[in-house]
Amino acid sequence: MSSLAHQLCGLRSSPLSSTPISTRKRFSPVVSAAASPTPISNAQTKERLKLKQLFKEAYERCCITPMDGVSFTLEDFHAALANYDFVSELGTKVKGTVFSTDANGALVDTSAKGTAYLPTQEACIFNIRHVEEAGIYPGLEEEFVIIGEQEQEDDGSLILSLRSVQYGLAWERCRQLQAEDFVIKGKVVDGNKGGVVVLVEGLKGFVPFSQISAKSTAEELLNKELLLKFVEVDEKLYRLILSNSKAIVSSQSELRIGSVVTGIVQILKPYGAFVDIGGVNGLLHVSQISQNHIPDIAAVLQPGDMLKVMILSYDRDRGRISLSTKKLEPSPGDMLHNPKLVFEKADEMAQTFRQRIAQAEAMARAELLEFQPELLLAEFIDERVILAIYDGHPSQ
Repeated sequence: MSSLAHQLCGLRSSPLSSTPISTRKRFSPVVSAAASPTPISNAQTKERLKLKQLFKEAYERCCITPMDGVSFTLEDFHAALANYDFVSELGTKVKGTVFSTDANGALVDTSAKGTAYLPTQEACIFNIRHVEEAGIYPGLEEEFVIIGEQEQEDDGSLILSLRSVQYGLAWERCRQLQAEDFVIKGKVVDGNKGGVVVLVEGLKGFVPFSQISAKSTAEELLNKELLLKFVEVDEKLYRLILSNSKAIVSSQSELRIGSVVTGIVQILKPYGAFVDIGGVNGLLHVSQISQNHIPDIAAVLQPGDMLKVMILSYDRDRGRISLSTKKLEPSPGDMLHNPKLVFEKADEMAQTFRQRIAQAEAMARAELLEFQPELLLAEFIDERVILAIYDGHPSQ
């Protein structure tokens, strides 16, 4: 025990020195000559001051005029945002880029809300089997109309249409053609008791039988092209009415009073014959066939007969043309006994007729000058007045 106590006593710390702290020797670190600071040259000082001044000026510009010197302005930023302002309501137009096509349609990148889908039936106003028939290929940039939204997003969340855009353009085109009174072509695609349905500018229009020059059935006209003029264009009521007769009359520049044209008898009626004169039907009334009375028109004319007929009058608005062979008879009754002579002398007799028409017009002008000068000033001469004077009837 005594030895263990002796060992523990040996582990005790020696007592603190009684020497005053102030008298202790202080530690002075040794500084090597290499660690001593290097004096800064005047050139470096000037460069630092210059940079400090540049930073100060830049900071002041950012505080006062932050957009100074920036080419992309705030207006440009708002415009860029507008391009990506996407609204997915039905009927909204959206720009997109086609990036894939298949047998059923095309996938379109609208740069918003994922991809959209354009079905084949909505790719064109015409009936097509593949979108490529409408010129739709990957890379095409176009403006589409949103017509629906799919619940499943396998092929795209939105359903787009180009057909809706093209419908609006087609109606506008029809309005322009009507205003400019153009003659167009339309293909007969259907028919009913009242007329035929034609396809024009991608739209379906209706042509009443009363406005078709050739007396034909809907079955006979199916898949044929007709010359047409617009009569009514109403997009709100979806009414597109056209006339073949007006188009034919407008295209026949030689159809003027006194001109002689060659025609073929198409249909016989108790009151006269319908004659095809270059695509338009004119009426050869029974009273205008011959100067002699005709009890039975079938005894004089037959469908398929070729005639030379004279234009008595035509109504551009209604597309109706009146014809005559009576005016071409060298002698009364020649159409009954010698129709070949009438055919041969037609141009000669027509020249005589035109001379008499000129005399009748002069007489009509004289009467107007005496009794109704205001009509003469308006340069108005009624065809019926001239023909009445020529036929020896008093004008009214």
